[in-house]
Amino acid sequence: MKVGIGLPASSPGVQGRLNLDWAKQAEAGPFSSLGLVDRLVYPNFEPLITLAAVASMTTRIRLMTTILLAPLRETGILAKQAASLDALSGGRLTLGLGVGGREDDFLAAPASFPDRGKRFDAQLEQLARIWSGQAASSQVGVIGPAPIQPGGPEILIGGDAPASLRRLGRWGNGYIRGLSPPEQANQAFRMAEEIWRKAARPGKPRLVSCIYYALGPRASEGIEHYISTYYVYLGRDLVRRMVQGFPSTVEAVQAAIKGFSDIGADELMLWPCIPELDQVQRLADLIKN
Repeated sequence: MKVGIGLPASSPGVQGRLNLDWAKQAEAGPFSSLGLVDRLVYPNFEPLITLAAVASMTTRIRLMTTILLAPLRETGILAKQAASLDALSGGRLTLGLGVGGREDDFLAAPASFPDRGKRFDAQLEQLARIWSGQAASSQVGVIGPAPIQPGGPEILIGGDAPASLRRLGRWGNGYIRGLSPPEQANQAFRMAEEIWRKAARPGKPRLVSCIYYALGPRASEGIEHYISTYYVYLGRDLVRRMVQGFPSTVEAVQAAIKGFSDIGADELMLWPCIPELDQVQRLADLIKN
């Protein structure tokens, strides 16, 4: 199983330079991918712009959105941005895509919230068409540039609703699951594989999990601060339970890595809760050992 590391781009107050230094250090380590989450009404950095900057600082590590809220964006522009980033990075882009659940993000865009799932389905079809080099429609020509990866960047379908899993029957190269312990992710992974088989798609879907982590003397406090800030809308009780579920010691992170490896995850993305550069080296040392 591969292990990726998240960028600190969603930590309030983080400076832009830290994301670039973080990426350079991760590039030198054992990590497979750099990932980041997406919000609009929050002081995080925009994912595709951030990954474009990171692409210029790296040559090996993959760039992953975990996830990008596709229905917040116009499809043609998203197709062009993603293809550009794939081409500029030498074909290193993985797009984790989902619909999102925060209505305030859609009000700010603005974009329609109630029909976001239906629009996401249409976006997936249109993205595939554009990236294959076909005309966008009978009235619109080809949208370039051509992505490096044939057929476009790798797509991972995100979300825990049944509709998210069903999309694997037709779209995407795999499934990405966040915030779930191995036992819950295992159930979703098996369902994803079954949907893939029933759709008679060749091979198997790529399966990716994501969890938060922190290491060092202030690890527990760092997790509590980040989670209680980012997920405040979920309510105090749920946030408290979430905090208890994320690893904050070397032993707990090692156990989490083993747990996801045991259920057949192809990659585990560890999102940081402390925006300090030593978190990269602490996690790198843990993986190497």
